[in-house]
Amino acid sequence: MPPIVAAMMKIHVLGAGSLGCAIGGTLAAAGSDVTLIARSHEHVDAVNARGLVLRDADGNDRIVKVAAVTDARDLSPADLVIVLVKSFHTEAAIGGYKSALGEHTIVMSLQNGLGHEDVLEKAIGRERLLAGKTYVGGVFLAPGVVRAGVQGKLTLIGEPGSGISERVRRVAAEFERAGLKTTVSDNITGVIWDKLLVNTATGALSGITRLPYGLLYAVPELEAAAVAAVAEAMAVARAKGVTLSIEEPVDAWRMAGAGLGADFKASMLQSLEKGSVTEIDFINGAVVAEGHRLGIPTPVNRTLVACIKGIEKGLKP
Repeated sequence: MPPIVAAMMKIHVLGAGSLGCAIGGTLAAAGSDVTLIARSHEHVDAVNARGLVLRDADGNDRIVKVAAVTDARDLSPADLVIVLVKSFHTEAAIGGYKSALGEHTIVMSLQNGLGHEDVLEKAIGRERLLAGKTYVGGVFLAPGVVRAGVQGKLTLIGEPGSGISERVRRVAAEFERAGLKTTVSDNITGVIWDKLLVNTATGALSGITRLPYGLLYAVPELEAAAVAAVAEAMAVARAKGVTLSIEEPVDAWRMAGAGLGADFKASMLQSLEKGSVTEIDFINGAVVAEGHRLGIPTPVNRTLVACIKGIEKGLKP
């Protein structure tokens, strides 16, 4: 008798920007029933008309047929909702999506930074939530075209508390089937802080200097600043009793750029180039806030936040 093959999941990607398209497109290419939900009508129209173009690090394009919408209200319920909107849009985005939730819909944040699970729990309840972080990279090139840094990039997911459930195993299996390297963690709080360290290392510095990774990693002084910022964040995490897997600050700096092309740009830089405010309050700003609460000095992160805030102030309205 042939083995029973689990049905592919129905997945909505809430926030189908560069990263949402990289992950959602990869899942769709492997047979998952994916719908991308994005704010840009131009981007959605391009995906629906021509397909989503995923460009790899070598410049090779793959066209993926996948549905895209700007409004979730007419969608039928999904098995899984992957939340990848900008941090400051989380509350509004899940509020606009709630009517599409099914009785058994799982909602999983893969957003950068801290605090998203708290926002989602307040809106839809803890029982629906999974948490996670991903090291997959994405760069928005044009409407319907995204550079996807997927190969060998790890995604970690888990229950918001502790333990490993059948539902989190199922989600991990769906990712793995698509070639998205995925690990189930029983210490998702530590995972979230590990990824925060990586974002702390390069995000603000890339945004301030406007440098892609190839040039960013060529400046020793920037590495020193990154390592100092990560060291502060690690001190805060340890004061909170968080168990980290990253052992040395320089490891976060190295992890941030591993496997990404020289022209890759941190999401914070991508936001500034589009004239948008950044997620600084949820990354380096979260380190500063937690450090203040715990009495841990964070002067490097505080300076990075100030610089990004200054750049944001100068953006055209």
